[in-house]
Amino acid sequence: MPAGSDVDRKALWVVKELGLPAIVKACASCRSTRHHPTGKFRVNASGKLLDVWMLIRCELCDRTSKIPVHERVHVQALDHERLLMFEGNHPAMVRRLAMDPAPAGKAAHRLDWSGTWELETDMPFYEPDDPAPLEVVVRFELPAPIRVEKLLTAGLDLSRSAVRDAVRSGRVHLPLAVDAKAREDFTFFVTPVCAPPA
Repeated sequence: MPAGSDVDRKALWVVKELGLPAIVKACASCRSTRHHPTGKFRVNASGKLLDVWMLIRCELCDRTSKIPVHERVHVQALDHERLLMFEGNHPAMVRRLAMDPAPAGKAAHRLDWSGTWELETDMPFYEPDDPAPLEVVVRFELPAPIRVEKLLTAGLDLSRSAVRDAVRSGRVHLPLAVDAKAREDFTFFVTPVCAPPA
């Protein structure tokens, strides 16, 4: 359905934040692989070079370890405001880096987003025979990578097979593949079921 089409019903779905993702890496003291940010950074200066680490704590044994944010960076190359946020353990910087997959890739750990979100809708149920077209705006409070199919099964209260059938038949119009992972806002449309010919 074109974005400019008239739609009788509109709905807003919000991916609500429940918490930050777990940082998955082996703990040096126990068998756990799940860590969480302590809310603090460590900044070390060696001449005009800086090292910045984010401190994390093991979920099981509470051992504190660090993951690199900046290594051997020249002090003038680091934005002053950013440096102040590190030195002040600014919560916004902790949140930003805890959800950023780029540092995770560099530090050889991954992010576990399970339990970090829930879908809040103002239209909890969808009747397949409802004749009114529907436009749904999906907004993300946090950039959790969520399979589109999972969002649709939760929001439309349909089974996975019913969701795939609806997409395949053209009743659900998506801007991305049903098995893709979304982490940014998007809009999709649900069109009514055509009545069979008399």
